[in-house]
Amino acid sequence: MSVDWAWIADHTDDLTALTLSHLQAALTAVLLGLLVSLPLAVVAHRVRRLRGLLLGLSNILFTIPSIAVFVLLLPVSGLTRTTTVIGLTIYTLVVLLRNTVEGLDSVPARTKEAAKAMGTRPLRTLITVELPLALPVIMAGVRIATVMAISLVSVATYIGDGGLGQLFTDGFQRNFPTPVIVGVVLTLLLALVADALLVTVQYVLTPWTRRQKRGA
Repeated sequence: MSVDWAWIADHTDDLTALTLSHLQAALTAVLLGLLVSLPLAVVAHRVRRLRGLLLGLSNILFTIPSIAVFVLLLPVSGLTRTTTVIGLTIYTLVVLLRNTVEGLDSVPARTKEAAKAMGTRPLRTLITVELPLALPVIMAGVRIATVMAISLVSVATYIGDGGLGQLFTDGFQRNFPTPVIVGVVLTLLLALVADALLVTVQYVLTPWTRRQKRGA
């Protein structure tokens, strides 16, 4: 299977636009997923009766095939980027919600008790103590959700979106492998670069983990 390098050179502008569109859809979905999952995770962590319900609902949503999700959203948001983002956000929720709950659960009880003994209000304890200590577990979920979203954007090609997924459709329809190969390579590169950047962000935001490793 050969690659037509001349085709790539002639379509650099299109490839750049599709790559940016692909990345925008994935990152928007992850950001929205975080905004939704964080308050839900706090509720699930503190109100144990709702924990199973919230996690169970997110698991149920995750079992729906991605194409079916996009099709079900069409009557609501139509053939638009909104449909793509909503669909991807639904899939990020199961990972982000579960990891955020597990991260909050991992915070030592004595740490929260110490904050309470110092007169720190619950909301401030959550923001300044619990969430920072839960950050490594939360970031692990963000990394998984980001890579997953990047891989799923291509499915939206079936509703006229899909970013780099449009290269797959184009290549298959014309029996021309170059767009397909380029689409796969660019998708993999996006996932690798995004994951590396998130690892760097986590490294910067969690300096205490480095001190713990040096002291071990």
